Amino acid sequence: MQETYDPHAVETAAQTYWTDTRAFEVSEDPSKEPFYCLSMFMYPSGTMHMGHVRNYTIGDVISRYQRMLGKNVLQPMGWDAFGLPAENAAIKNKVPPARWTYANIDHMRGQLKRLGFVYDWSREVTTCKPEYYVHEQRMFTRLMRKGLVYRRNSIVNWDPVDQTVLANEQVIDGRGWRSGAVVEKREIPQWFLRITAYAQELLDGLDTLPGWPDSVKTMQRNWIGRSEGLEIAFDIAGGGAPVTVFTTRPDTLMGVSYLSVAAEHPLALEAARTRPEVAAFIEECRHGGTAEADIETQEKRGVDTGIKAIHPVTGEAIPVWVANFVLMNYGTGAVMAVPAHDQRDWEFASKYDLLIRIVIIPDGVRDAIGELGRDARSNADPMSAALGESRPIDVVEPAGELDVLAEFERQVVTEGAFTDYGTLVNSGEYDGLDFRGAFDALAARFEREGRGARKVNFRLRDWGVSRQRYWGCPIPVVYCASCDAVPVPEDQLPVVLPEDVAFSGVQSPIKADPAWRRTTCPNCGGPAERETDTFDTFMESSWYYARYTSPGAPDMVDQRARYWTPVDQYIGGIEHAILHLLYFRFYHKLLRDEGLVDSDEPAANLLCQGMVVAETFYREAADGNREWFNPADIAISRDERGRISSATLKADGQPVLVGGVEKMSKSKNNGVDPQAMVDKYGADTVRLFSMFAAPPDQSLEWNEAGVEGMARFLKRLWRDLHAHVAQPDHPEVDPAALDAAQKALRRQVHETIVKVGDDFGRRQSFNTAIAALMELLNALAKFGDMSDQGRAVRHEAFETIVLLLNPITPHVSHALWQALGHGQTVVDDQPWPRADPAALVRDEVTLAVQVNGKLRGTIQIPAAASREDAERAALAEPAVVAFIAGQTPKKVIVVPGKIVNIVI
Repeated sequence: MQETYDPHAVETAAQTYWTDTRAFEVSEDPSKEPFYCLSMFMYPSGTMHMGHVRNYTIGDVISRYQRMLGKNVLQPMGWDAFGLPAENAAIKNKVPPARWTYANIDHMRGQLKRLGFVYDWSREVTTCKPEYYVHEQRMFTRLMRKGLVYRRNSIVNWDPVDQTVLANEQVIDGRGWRSGAVVEKREIPQWFLRITAYAQELLDGLDTLPGWPDSVKTMQRNWIGRSEGLEIAFDIAGGGAPVTVFTTRPDTLMGVSYLSVAAEHPLALEAARTRPEVAAFIEECRHGGTAEADIETQEKRGVDTGIKAIHPVTGEAIPVWVANFVLMNYGTGAVMAVPAHDQRDWEFASKYDLLIRIVIIPDGVRDAIGELGRDARSNADPMSAALGESRPIDVVEPAGELDVLAEFERQVVTEGAFTDYGTLVNSGEYDGLDFRGAFDALAARFEREGRGARKVNFRLRDWGVSRQRYWGCPIPVVYCASCDAVPVPEDQLPVVLPEDVAFSGVQSPIKADPAWRRTTCPNCGGPAERETDTFDTFMESSWYYARYTSPGAPDMVDQRARYWTPVDQYIGGIEHAILHLLYFRFYHKLLRDEGLVDSDEPAANLLCQGMVVAETFYREAADGNREWFNPADIAISRDERGRISSATLKADGQPVLVGGVEKMSKSKNNGVDPQAMVDKYGADTVRLFSMFAAPPDQSLEWNEAGVEGMARFLKRLWRDLHAHVAQPDHPEVDPAALDAAQKALRRQVHETIVKVGDDFGRRQSFNTAIAALMELLNALAKFGDMSDQGRAVRHEAFETIVLLLNPITPHVSHALWQALGHGQTVVDDQPWPRADPAALVRDEVTLAVQVNGKLRGTIQIPAAASREDAERAALAEPAVVAFIAGQTPKKVIVVPGKIVNIVI
């Protein structure tokens, strides 16, 4: 063992040994408990960032810990290799996306290996390779035959620069997230998967996932959005097809003062033929995204179509308006508007001076009216007055009752809608009913009349999987003039995406290549054309976890998947809470229903790691813009509390301004290059800091001073262990021969085993585990006993530290384990240390002594001492004696094993 710690030599030696021995390749072993640990795979952008390092270090720590518990651990890695970034980079650099992608994969694979992550590289997947996506194409054709795939025209977000459909989440302030172009709404043919067929199961399944964060489950519940209501048909004055609306509040039906329809609704399009103002508004609505979040915050605007709908109960003619907040893809594209009882409708009605009719009053108003009525009137039913029922004309309205009603009406009309439940008024035969009563009565009426029915609705919409760009998996469909859309037969799959292509602008090369498009119909043998849309890349990331379990399988997966799935621990960012994780769960159910897996959910536990954040530095330019500088280029001075006292640019020595601590990003130029950190400090130091700086689910603030602190810790561990192994021999611990100091150190060793095991396993609190190991190393440094048993206890302590640190700092643990006399072995194959119950028994305990609740000293007494013994020792403690100064205690409270509180 060399005297000084050389991280690069240590890490190279360990990684070489793991590679040569294929130490982390695994196979199915029914005699061992499997543990599948999976971190979300990486997009091969070319370089890793610190967010990657943190995410993958967490997974590696968990994997190594579970392996030391004796489990058969699978931890794979692959590449989410399709997508628009590769295509845009290829256009910019004038190279095919495939070449750019494969070069990046080679580079990033090397970065992962440098960090010592124990992936089973024999299972590596790359989603842009035909041997991967052929299974995806095969599944799609099977789903077509089962009726779970369909094609229809859909209103989409269209980026006119990137020439593709954008998901709602990719539209920011009405612009494409990459191009910055103003997004348009277009109606184009799209392929869909019927995820809505699984909506209820996806919702119910969340209750079976106690190992998932509540925040993620709440977001998914909201996204699925189950609601129970009525579907009601409104006739159109002058004839024509009725307009159907869905409402969860049929109790407000008598307050409908207008209908709102989407710009693409047939009534809106009909009105546009004769009303130029409607046509102009529809054209305006074509620009802007379809995301509900954006629509909720935008100004509510609309135009009257001139068309009237007929209220299904009163027969009243009510106006139909086109509104920019109604989406054709959600519900029926038409909404009944009740301004008095829906805030969005209220804002719209207030803007356009539409009727606001109150039909629900709160219970408090109802009760107040009832009390006033009883006091002022005995010859009429006060509730009939409160509920708007007909009354004898000679009844005098109590002034107090009028005041209460008038004040409530004023608040609703001028301040905002009343949206809670209450009692119906101004609703004819339904007056006096509550929500449930009105719901049931109206449902019965409309079902009897054939005008409506009870219905469960979901906010969730079917998954649109078509994208119009090139770098994606080809959709395995051909179009025939006689047979329409026909799935490609399985024996003709894969439909291979050509990789050696040239671009002309952003147009897809396969759309521009008639030779690639031209084919024959598998049904009739006539001429046909291939589908030139490609799959949304969420398709590849929805089933990759399953392919890892079955490398080389002729089908998507084989029987090996049943051994490994579901994933025991899934790790990834909270930003994937809705789309990826919802599609991930949905696709697993598709695999189950195909008989490929036998579980209902893909992952039992989910850990969402926090972001990596860092300080930002900038200078103001003359035009008001900011120039951002990377932290590596800044010389920083800090005060005694660690706060920045000055910051200058190294290049010119001039001051820079300090911005906030923000997520690492290119826009703020505050990213830290992991490779530079590994080169400077070593992979183990970077891993150790990533786990120590914050709990895994919280944000980690990057601080190079903290990295330097972790480097010092590892150097100290190396130096102290080197000094220990330089001693001639290391006898075995004899518990019966230990003195008090030796017992105390050994007890701390075994208490640390208990704590670190709990932190790694149950709590997943790696930072507190590291802190406990630091405390143990400090105690070991203070232990100067060089006797045989002293050296034996020290040796046991060093072995324990090395083993407990191994999941986090595997390279240095590999070297130190050898130095402790164990030869070339895989430390991960060593059993996780077990605490000796006898070593945890304390001969003495330390109690805090308080006087009137304030700490005044401590005492040490035998663990078996009585309460009386503890009281006597506390009263004899010199600091306590001096403080009491002869006063007689009123009482003494003893909490066994913790404190003695003296009350004077």
